[in-house]
Amino acid sequence: MGNYVCTFTGHRPQHLPFGFLEYDPRCIALKKVLRSEITRLIEQGITHFISGIPIGVDMYATEIVIGLKNVYSNITLEGVLPCKSQAQKWSKSLQQRHAEILFQCDKHTCLQESYTPDCMQKCNQYIVNQADVILAVWDGRGGGTANTVKYALSQNKPVRVIHPQTLLVENV
Repeated sequence: MGNYVCTFTGHRPQHLPFGFLEYDPRCIALKKVLRSEITRLIEQGITHFISGIPIGVDMYATEIVIGLKNVYSNITLEGVLPCKSQAQKWSKSLQQRHAEILFQCDKHTCLQESYTPDCMQKCNQYIVNQADVILAVWDGRGGGTANTVKYALSQNKPVRVIHPQTLLVENV
């Protein structure tokens, strides 16, 4: 395949059919598809994953990679913070989860000290620029995920999309 680096993009929980309910069968099914796609990418040569680790899809995918590191000892994970205060306004449990994910990353990158209105977009562009392939959970509507997919396509990066309602997977 020639690709070695994968990054993730996807909806925040409030834009997913099951919201914040990770025990919902639809979330469990989405995570199974994500795991299957990540495993397929590893078996095709991906060895490094990069994540901005926001809540929702990116966090799920990052946790899946952490779990797969026990199976595939050659894969590495980079956590990218758009700013040091990324998780500051999240619930205590999500802050703890974020900290645990960061602890398990092989590399950490913090793009800027303080929050600015464009820091999330800068993070998305950074992770796309580093990646050979992008795995997206996207329903086609506008927003941050759409902007990241469009940016990836403008950079001639292959994007594999999982539709969050149908769980159909396609290349765009």
